[in-house]
Amino acid sequence: MRKALISMFLAATVLTPVAAQAQDADDSRREAIQQRYERQAQRNQQRYEQRQQRQEARQQRQAERAEPQQQAAPAAVSQQRQQRQAQRFERRQQQAAPAAVSQRQRGDYRRGDRDRQLPSTTGWQGPRNDPSLRDEAQRYDRQARENALRYGTRQQRQEIRQERREDRRDWRQDRRETRRDWRREWSRDSWRNDRRYDWQSWRYRNRNTYRLAPYYSPYRNHRYSRFSIGIYLNSLFYNQRYWISDPWQYRLPPAPYGTQWIRYYDDVLLVDVYTGEVVDVIYDFFW
Repeated sequence: MRKALISMFLAATVLTPVAAQAQDADDSRREAIQQRYERQAQRNQQRYEQRQQRQEARQQRQAERAEPQQQAAPAAVSQQRQQRQAQRFERRQQQAAPAAVSQRQRGDYRRGDRDRQLPSTTGWQGPRNDPSLRDEAQRYDRQARENALRYGTRQQRQEIRQERREDRRDWRQDRRETRRDWRREWSRDSWRNDRRYDWQSWRYRNRNTYRLAPYYSPYRNHRYSRFSIGIYLNSLFYNQRYWISDPWQYRLPPAPYGTQWIRYYDDVLLVDVYTGEVVDVIYDFFW
C-alpha cells in the first residue's frame, strides 16, 4: 500500500510541469490568433477609408466636369435647333426642284443623292451594221436592260420581263425543234451500214480496247436488266461517270445534240440526257 501511494505521488509530481507547459502553449496560441484578427480588422478599416476617399474624389471630378456642360447646354440646344431648321429648309428646296428624282424611282439613292444622274436605260444609238461595233452594241444593250430593271419605271420593267419570257420560250421551242429534227434524221440502220462505224470488225482486231473495268451499278441491289428503245432511265444510270467520252475509239457515231453514249454493264445505250429516254442500244458491246 505504501509503495502504491509513493508511486502515485511521484507520477503527480512528474505530470504537473507537462500540464503547465500545455496550458502556456494554449494561451500563446490564443494571443497569436487574437493579434491576427486585430491586424486584419485594421487593414479592413484602412481599405474602407481609402475606398471612401476615392469615391469622394470621383464625385468631385464629375461635378467639376458637369458644371461647364450645364453652362454650355442652352447654347448647344439652340445651335442644334438652327441646324435642323436649315436642313429642313434645304430638304424642302430639293423636293420642290423640277429636276429632283422621284421617290418612287428604284435604286440605292438616298435623299441627299437625288440630284445624281441615273444610269442610262436606252439601248445602243449608233450604227448596228458595222461588224466592229457589234459586240459593243450588244454589251451596251445588255447593260441598258439591266439598268432599266433596276432604275426604270414600272412599264419599262414589265417590258423587259416580257422580252425575257419570250426569249426563253423561243429558246425552248428551238430546242424541241432541234431534238425533233435529229430524231427524224437518226436511223438505226443508216449508221450501221456505214463502213466507218463497223465496230464489230474493229472489236475483233482490237479486243483489249473493249475490255473495261467491272461495271458498278448506281444502286447497291440492282441487277442487269435488258433495256430496249423507248424506256426512260433514272438520271443516275446516265450520270457523267458512265459517259463514253470518245465514241470514235469504239467506232461509234457521234452522239447528236442532247444525247450521250453511255455504258450499261456490257451494253451501250444512246440516251437523251434531258428526258432519260433510250434512243438506241447495242447489246453485248463490251467483252
